[in-house]
Amino acid sequence: MDALPQLAEELVRFHRLATRSRSILSVGDLGAEFSALMLLFPLRHRGPMRATDLAEIKQADPSTISRQVAQLVKAGLARREADPVDGRASRLAITDAGLAACEQLEQARQAWLREALDGWPEDRIATFAGLFEQFNSSVEALLRHDPAATPPPRENA
Repeated sequence: MDALPQLAEELVRFHRLATRSRSILSVGDLGAEFSALMLLFPLRHRGPMRATDLAEIKQADPSTISRQVAQLVKAGLARREADPVDGRASRLAITDAGLAACEQLEQARQAWLREALDGWPEDRIATFAGLFEQFNSSVEALLRHDPAATPPPRENA
């Protein structure tokens, strides 16, 4: 495994670049910070849920999630509704505007990837996608065996 040091360096580099790339996605002003917008994806895929569930999924501090949820509600991207199990609690549901925002974010991400991979042969992109999926699945499996680490559920965000 002589390539492991290079892979480790490239993962650090990828994380740094991915963090920087958030600011260049061309989606316009959707009324909330990027990190708040990322909460829309689990709402879209899993349906309405409590903010505490979002915090668990995103492995984030509940107070941070609460602030982000407030941004989504204020922007009209999500709405609060009564929890059918416990009427005293509320849960967050995505709105039509939130669904449209998810679509904009996905289109911007794909456009960015298309530009980044410009000149790559299609078969090489497919191979890379398959290997990256395999890598992510291996990391998720490893985290599942570590009781101290709970990987977030797989979603498109």
